[in-house]
Amino acid sequence: MFENLTDKLNTVFKKVTGRGKLTEADVKEALREVRLALLEADVNYRVVKQIIENISNRAIGQEVLQSLTPGQQIIKIVSEELTSLMGGDATALQLVGRPPFSLMLVGLQGSGKTTTAAKIATLLRRQGRHPYLVSADIYRPAAIEQLEKLGKSIQVPVHSTDPAHRPEDICLEALSEAGRQDSDVLIVDTAGRLHVDDELMDELGRIKRKINPVEILLVADAMTGQDAVNVAKKFDEVLDITGVILSKMEGDARGGAALSVKAVTGKPIKFVGTGEQVGDLEVFYPGRVASQILGMGDVLSLIEKAQSQFDEKEAQKLQKKLQQNRFDLDDFLSQLRQMRKIGSIEQIMSMIPGMGQNKKLKQFKPDEKELLKVEAIINSMTRQERQDYRIIKGSRKKRIARGSGVKIQDVNRLLKNFAQSKKMIERLTRKGYDNNIMSMFR
Repeated sequence: MFENLTDKLNTVFKKVTGRGKLTEADVKEALREVRLALLEADVNYRVVKQIIENISNRAIGQEVLQSLTPGQQIIKIVSEELTSLMGGDATALQLVGRPPFSLMLVGLQGSGKTTTAAKIATLLRRQGRHPYLVSADIYRPAAIEQLEKLGKSIQVPVHSTDPAHRPEDICLEALSEAGRQDSDVLIVDTAGRLHVDDELMDELGRIKRKINPVEILLVADAMTGQDAVNVAKKFDEVLDITGVILSKMEGDARGGAALSVKAVTGKPIKFVGTGEQVGDLEVFYPGRVASQILGMGDVLSLIEKAQSQFDEKEAQKLQKKLQQNRFDLDDFLSQLRQMRKIGSIEQIMSMIPGMGQNKKLKQFKPDEKELLKVEAIINSMTRQERQDYRIIKGSRKKRIARGSGVKIQDVNRLLKNFAQSKKMIERLTRKGYDNNIMSMFR
């Protein structure tokens, strides 16, 4: 996310942070390059004009020119203005009043509404709520089937949609059924079109009047840039949306939609989709996003991701095994799976301060397939082999390689890496570092 913009801004800031003193001309030149970087990132030109004006008013004055660290002051100002541009603070779902609450997801066809409905349901379940899903898309049979499959996979009930009924009646029936089943949030997946038209808006308006939703959330494809912003504006004019969910953010290297939506529509981005799995939905924190854009990482989000996947019982069991020097390949595989739940290696690296600015690390593109290969190799081992890797010799290596579809060299590499990891863990355990493992996540 934001890779191109981050690279360009880092180039600008290297010039100003390398000087002990800045003149007004230096600041204007830096802001000219920031302006170009934002425009190339597909940020709305009116938004760019306003933010550059805001930065300029603060930067060309005592706050920067007379500062002992003028370059750092400019970065601080840009960070604050980007945060303000995107809304300042995270905006929670307004689930206030008498349940069941209803959430309407609207948007164009292909924006990711159905998958996002399942993602929101997953998020609400983690918060202790009891969601209920319904598809109001009677025009695309696959949409109903897709939501039913997703609901089954996340163990969330899905209303049985009758395509012969009108969408607004389906939603009203689902709202009543949600109440009977003691579900407290109804998530409505509405129909979309390839373009915004009167027929679509009329239908959505009828659903809105029938179920009186507490939230109308537009799901927009972040990769479409300014088109996503224009779509948000049109939906807001007709439906008065309460917020935006930007889907497919993981593939948006420019970031124009994320930086423009709030300023253009006045409506906050509430969530962003960061992958294809049902757990890949994150609360949108403007300040954290600004830090990522400026290459400063996002440690808070990384910790929260780790906490959401943290199993204290498993951690205590692991700590005991570490203390007794019984860490084996089963434990290694378990930790690997936990890490993959947090996100891809690239996503994790992008959240660590300094990683985004390190050229050598940026050139390193970790292959997620290698992690799957490691998993396949360990799964091809017997229980005895996983508990004591030292018994894995020639014939066993051949069997494991054949069973996992890899070469013997791959098996050797895994065993060597595991042996090195085990030695390092033993050294850390002797120094007492293992006592701090769980406290990091509490």
